[in-house]
Amino acid sequence: MKSPSFFGKTTIPLVFEDEWLVVVNKPPGLLVIPSPKNERRTLTSILNDDIVLRSIPYRLHPCHRLDKETSGLLIYAKGKSIQEKMMTEFQRHQVKKTYVAFVQGQLTKYEGVLKMPVEGRDAVTTYKILERRKDFDIIQAKPLTGRTNQIRIHFNEIKHPLVGESTYAFRRYFALKAKRLCLHAEALEFTHPVTHKHIELFVDLPDDMMKFLEKHPD
Repeated sequence: MKSPSFFGKTTIPLVFEDEWLVVVNKPPGLLVIPSPKNERRTLTSILNDDIVLRSIPYRLHPCHRLDKETSGLLIYAKGKSIQEKMMTEFQRHQVKKTYVAFVQGQLTKYEGVLKMPVEGRDAVTTYKILERRKDFDIIQAKPLTGRTNQIRIHFNEIKHPLVGESTYAFRRYFALKAKRLCLHAEALEFTHPVTHKHIELFVDLPDDMMKFLEKHPD
């Protein structure tokens, strides 16, 4: 495992790299791949443009997704065959993902399990409160299923949307505002698809979420 550094000439922090995989710390504000609008600048394009400049023969392929506004750990494969193996681990729920989120208001329970379907499919999220502040809770959330926007949908369903949420809740209904969705993928745990080694990775909260906490200390 390499020490944290920057990926080539880009400003994308590198968290892990070996012969088969790369794990980066995705900054907020970047799509992983283009949406139907066909955006040219995405996290994947930035990383692969850097690889081309360094005349490296492989290309990086994302093994999962994070929302545009979500920061944190993201796994890339060096080639399609490795991508398929890693995605199979995700499909079998063998990758453990941990997020930190700020949710509006105060939850009634300090920990719990949310079981509500997402797009007609079973979805389960566990959570616990890490810290309670005046207008919001800082939580750790673990999606046990991998539905799109699962954490966002689940907390909106229980009337505690994520701070900064604008898709599933109206920001004007809440006094607490944030420039982006306060959701960060802080940890990943999985078995390497080639070496079969146990991999555990962790990254701290990004600067913008830390600054939000500084502005709302109570």
